[in-house]
Amino acid sequence: MRPYVFDVLVIFGAILMTLGVIGMIRLPDVYTKLHGASKSVFLGVVVLAVSGMAVGGEAIFSRLLLICLALLITTPVTSHVVGRAAFLQHERMSTAGAVDESGSILPANESPPWRV
Repeated sequence: MRPYVFDVLVIFGAILMTLGVIGMIRLPDVYTKLHGASKSVFLGVVVLAVSGMAVGGEAIFSRLLLICLALLITTPVTSHVVGRAAFLQHERMSTAGAVDESGSILPANESPPWRV
C-alpha cells in the first residue's frame, strides 16, 4: 500500500508541473503566465519532494527540505521581479476586464530612464 501512495504523489506532482507548462503556453499575457507557472510548478516540486522525503533517508529528507524552503523563498520573489519588470516595460494585461489599479508609476508615453 505504501509504495502506491508515493507513486500517486509522483504522478500528481508531474501533472501539476505539466499544467504549469501548459499555462505558460496557453495563457495570453505575462502576468497570467507568471501566475500559472509559479503556483503550479512550485506545488508540483513540493509534492515530488514530499514523496522523496517519505521514501529516502535522513540525508535525502534534509536536502529535499532545504530545496522546498529555497523554493518557498525564491518563487514569490522571482515572480514579483518579473512582473515588476513587465509593468515597467508597459506590458498590458490582455485579459478581458483587466484594470490597472496601480496608479501607474510611469506615464504611458514616458520610458524608464535606464531603457535605451
